Amino acid sequence: MLAVLQNNDQIVEARLAMQQHGRSALEGRLVKLMRRIGLVRGLPVGDMVKSWDVARTLDFIDTHLPKDARILDMGAFCSEVPVSLANMGFTGVYGVDLNPNVKAMPHPERVQYSVCDFMRTPFPEGSFDAVTAISVIEHGYEPERLFAEVGRLLRPSGHFIASFDYWPDKIETGNTRFFDMTWLIFSEQDVKAMLEVAKIHGLGPAGDLYTQSAERAIHCMGYDYTFGWLVLRKDT
Repeated sequence: MLAVLQNNDQIVEARLAMQQHGRSALEGRLVKLMRRIGLVRGLPVGDMVKSWDVARTLDFIDTHLPKDARILDMGAFCSEVPVSLANMGFTGVYGVDLNPNVKAMPHPERVQYSVCDFMRTPFPEGSFDAVTAISVIEHGYEPERLFAEVGRLLRPSGHFIASFDYWPDKIETGNTRFFDMTWLIFSEQDVKAMLEVAKIHGLGPAGDLYTQSAERAIHCMGYDYTFGWLVLRKDT
């Protein structure tokens, strides 16, 4: 399935729903202030702007997977997903990131963090029931490597849940880079091409594909776009 963020109100509504269900790991204003003056240590987790796609990801996992499912979060540094899953009672949560500071993430006793390239992980084939990647794959996008690894890691009927920068029409980012990597704002055609590569590795859409958006809800680095949220299912 593919869903597209329609407007900024959906971001606010998603965060409120996460807070009401005790799933939000985002710091409040008081904690942020205490961090600035040195009274709180550790990594700040989460991002208000990513509330919509994080909430959809947590809802999907909670609906479709048991609490002992094995779940891997790609790009886990400061990611809210593994922290929230641990708070929700999931016991098989893993996270990988190239940033060595991922080891300082919250709940190391409940989330197993590793420093590695998420397109070349050390885990055995068929290790996970779900793999998540929130606002990750558009940075240094290498579809063949990405889906070869996701397809290898997932068990039959497992799910790949990802969000990414998106706008139906093509937006060229030129030489703009994030994390010293190329940056792709996916277009509708880019998504179709991505699905073709995923299909080669046994991954197909888990539902309907909705590609249009009413509003450019995201503004970053001089570009206006929105988010796409995708769920792929591995063949049985």
